[in-house]
Amino acid sequence: MAQIVSIELLDFIKKGKKFLIAGHKEPDGDCVGSQIVLASVLRKMGKEVILCSAGPFKHTEVKPYERLFVPAPEEKDREGAWAILIDCSGLDRTGSLEPFLEGLPLAVIDHHKAGKYSPVEQRLPAEFPPDRLVYADAHSPSATLLIYEIVKALGEPLSREEAELLFLGLGTDTGFFRYVGKDGAEAFEAAAGLVRSGADPRAAYSAINGGKSLDSRRLLGSILTRAEALFGGKLIYSYEEYEDILRFGPESRDSDALYQLLQSIAGVEAIVVIRQETPERCTIGFRSRDCVDVGAIAAAFGGGGHKNAAGLSISGSISELKPKILKAFEAVFNL
Repeated sequence: MAQIVSIELLDFIKKGKKFLIAGHKEPDGDCVGSQIVLASVLRKMGKEVILCSAGPFKHTEVKPYERLFVPAPEEKDREGAWAILIDCSGLDRTGSLEPFLEGLPLAVIDHHKAGKYSPVEQRLPAEFPPDRLVYADAHSPSATLLIYEIVKALGEPLSREEAELLFLGLGTDTGFFRYVGKDGAEAFEAAAGLVRSGADPRAAYSAINGGKSLDSRRLLGSILTRAEALFGGKLIYSYEEYEDILRFGPESRDSDALYQLLQSIAGVEAIVVIRQETPERCTIGFRSRDCVDVGAIAAAFGGGGHKNAAGLSISGSISELKPKILKAFEAVFNL
C-alpha cells in the first residue's frame, strides 16, 4: 500500500508560488514523466514552475521532452523559488544542478530504498516539519505512482497527456509490469485508472521498446558476447568498454533489453554490468531476482536503488572494480 500523502507536503505545494522541479541526472521515463506531470498540475493551480534536468537525455522515449527542461538555470530563477526533488533522495544525484538547488526550501518525492533524505532538514520554512516533507515509499514501483497519488490528493483531474506520461513512467520502472509481484495490485489499479484517463498502453510500450538504432543492437550484441556465468551460473557478469561509447555513442545503450535477455538465462539470480563511462570512472548496474538484495551491495559502494534493481557511479577502471564487485557477491552466494 502506498503511503498517505502528508498534509504538510500538500501545504508545501499549495503555499509555494514558484517551484523548481528537479530530478536525477540521466533521466529515464519515470523521472521525466513525474516531473512534467507535477509541473503541469502546479501550473494549472497558478504556480510558476521551472523544469530542471542536468541530462543527458539518452533514452529514446524521453528525448522528445528534453526541450521542456532547463539544463543550467539562471540565478534569477532561484529568486523566491522552492524546490521539489523527484525520483532521487539527495541533491548529489542531480549532477550539475546540485550547487544551484543548494539552500532552497526543498521537498523530496522518491521511491528508492537507499535514500538518506538528509538534504531536507535545513531547507524548509519554519512552519514545515522536515520529516513530513519527504514522500518516500520504497514499496512503490515508480515515482510516477507517487505523483499519481499526489495529484489525486490535490483533487486535480488528469488530462490525457498527463495520464500518458504517468503510464510511461510506470511502464519504465516496472519493466512494463515484468517486475510486479503478487503484492503489486496497486500498480495495476493505477494503470487501469490511467487508461481510463486516456493513456494508451500500446503507445507506451512502443515508446519504451521501439525506435532503437542499429548501433544499439550491435552494442547489445557486444556486451552479450562478453557475458560470464559465475558462482555456478547464479551471477552473470559483463562489461561495456569506453571504446564502445566512442564507437556506438552513449545513446545506443539499451539497458532494459540487456537485463531482460540476461535474466532469461536458466539459474540466474543476479546480474552485474560494469560500464567504463570515462577513462577514470565507471557506472555499475545491478539486477536480481527476489532472493538477492543488489540494493544493499550497491549501497556498500556508495550507490543505491531497490532490492532487485540498483546502480552506482564510482572512480576506477573495469579491471580494478571487477574483483571488488565479485567479492561482494561471495557472501551473497555463501562462498
